Amino acid sequence: MAGVVKRFGPVTALNGLDFSVEAGEVHGFLGPNGSGKSTTIRLLLGMLRANAGSIRVLGLDPWRDVATLHRRLAYVPGDVALWPNLTGGEVIELLGRLQGGQDPARRDRLLAMFDLDPTKKSRAYSKGNRQKVALIAALATDAELFLLDEPTSGLDPLMEEAFRGCVRELREQGRTVLLSSHILSEAEALSDRVSIIREGQVVDTGRLEELRHLTRTSVSADVAAVPPGLDAIPGVHDVVVVDHRISAQVEPSGLAPLLRALTDVGLQSLISQPPTLEDLFLRRYGPAGKAMPAAVAASRTGKPGHA
Repeated sequence: MAGVVKRFGPVTALNGLDFSVEAGEVHGFLGPNGSGKSTTIRLLLGMLRANAGSIRVLGLDPWRDVATLHRRLAYVPGDVALWPNLTGGEVIELLGRLQGGQDPARRDRLLAMFDLDPTKKSRAYSKGNRQKVALIAALATDAELFLLDEPTSGLDPLMEEAFRGCVRELREQGRTVLLSSHILSEAEALSDRVSIIREGQVVDTGRLEELRHLTRTSVSADVAAVPPGLDAIPGVHDVVVVDHRISAQVEPSGLAPLLRALTDVGLQSLISQPPTLEDLFLRRYGPAGKAMPAAVAASRTGKPGHA
């Protein structure tokens, strides 16, 4: 994609987006809700038409060559709607036909891996099971490109790990995966490269180890005494002390020395977690990184725009 602009009335959802994915890589497409991720994917699928700019997917124009393109790619949305009177197995078979066929052995293996009963009617499925249906239907194909838009929405942690194993398998097979997510840890675990979108523009792209501002861990600890000089430890940032509770943002290089300092004074409890993308955007890019509700609402209609 080069210089892509997409407007919904007075709202500009994409504002000169430049974005590329290399063949055979898993590419994380990151941004807070409302940043333009889903609009970008709808353009790649040929569901929307750009107002300006150039888009090529597998060498094809997704707006003009949509039927040909869809036989070469697989798509998993974040919010899956199924035909309520069909069973899960029937939906998987139908989606497989639309996507150019499936490998039956792989489909059966995926059914077992995701612990899905394909004989149940779709209307009886939970959100997580509807998500499994879409994942199995896509992953059982021989698609060249997989477009995954918040694919683990509704999955429990065990199923998330099964999904991650499937993505690693696709990489080993040389398939191309675009993983759109607002969950940094998911993209960090799977992606060869990431692109970060803000207000319809890519503001950072590269390997995660090159984007050090994304790798800080949020640490909160209760200690018997507060050690001095924590903010002087390399890789430790934003230290806040309230009574005997310490919180900080820590790069990988700073974790070990920080833990030693806390242990030396009597570490009583410790909680660590990766920062959310909302936290990252607010810290690095400012409040403008937050959602654009009007653009999101417009993009979810699925109605084609006009050039």
